[in-house]
Amino acid sequence: MNQPLRLMFYTHALAGGGAERVWALLASGFAARGHDVLFVVDHDAMENRDFLHPAVKYRVLASGHGHAVLELAKLLRQETPDVILSALCVANLKLGLAGLMAAARRRCVLSYHGYSVNEPQRLSQISYRLTPVLTRLCARTICVSDGLLTYLRKVWHADAVRTLRIYNPAVLTNSKVPAPWQPHHAESLLFIACGRLNAAKNFTGLVRAFAAGAPSDARLRILGEGSERAAIMAVAARLKVADRVEMPGYVADVGAEFARADCFVSSSDQESFGLVVVEALACGLPVIATACDGPCEILDFGRFGTLVPCGDDTALAKALGAFVPSPLQADMRRARAREFGLEPALAAYEGLIREVMADAGPRL
Repeated sequence: MNQPLRLMFYTHALAGGGAERVWALLASGFAARGHDVLFVVDHDAMENRDFLHPAVKYRVLASGHGHAVLELAKLLRQETPDVILSALCVANLKLGLAGLMAAARRRCVLSYHGYSVNEPQRLSQISYRLTPVLTRLCARTICVSDGLLTYLRKVWHADAVRTLRIYNPAVLTNSKVPAPWQPHHAESLLFIACGRLNAAKNFTGLVRAFAAGAPSDARLRILGEGSERAAIMAVAARLKVADRVEMPGYVADVGAEFARADCFVSSSDQESFGLVVVEALACGLPVIATACDGPCEILDFGRFGTLVPCGDDTALAKALGAFVPSPLQADMRRARAREFGLEPALAAYEGLIREVMADAGPRL
């Protein structure tokens, strides 16, 4: 029998993003299996803290990037984890430096969850430029979709041998999802979307498409918070649909929200994976999505949902107008979602971790 693993997960914070939730879910999954897990962050945040298992140890590093790198290197020497896994660009860069300082670089596993255009901050851009070095310096680098893997290899020259794809796990942990899903015939159609309110999600385009194509009594509910809130609301007001566009902010219990909806819509111009697409499928919800990397792969290029070209308001409006609620294929959508569940992801990560441990040799 394999001995329990000693693992460290590292990211900037357990803020309200998908990558942060994935890291919390994976850490918790390993802790629930009896492994020794330490979760390390640069600063405290609460949005995804509830996803951490009680057995996961939690540590906040000293403030400032330089201090954080030094403390992280010290932790690596003190804790001697079997493998250390980081998520998101700046964390990848800092782990690479700390791993080098602590002579633990061959136990470091990096993970990329998005594209450089969506992370314009200076350190993030430095991290992308150093991708050829980082992916050769560290043991392995994970990408969360085949599309992102191709992008990292072709655009940023990631090491082709040490870079691989493992899909994110998506878990609806906070709500009891009704089964089977049923359309809400007694009410007007409710389209639902979810994500950070930033330019990449293109919620302004979604509002334009909704105004142009959705039935006149339909409603659109956008879950999330971010810098584009005012712009989205302004578009809704200009197109005279503000009374039918709801924006409640960040919502932790998306399962309960999805249970009220008729259709999930993803309007992103870029999406490396798309946790909420899987979560919608897990509820049995029909999905309309723009054809960017993650949703295309999740929906098997149209087999499990409707795909429209990215940035094409007219095509999205047509899809919204043509949507007819039906419970048909809800079970098939749920089954597809289970392929992106926590257990398959844990199995893939554990296989990778054991491989890295074998390459790195015994702990000091």
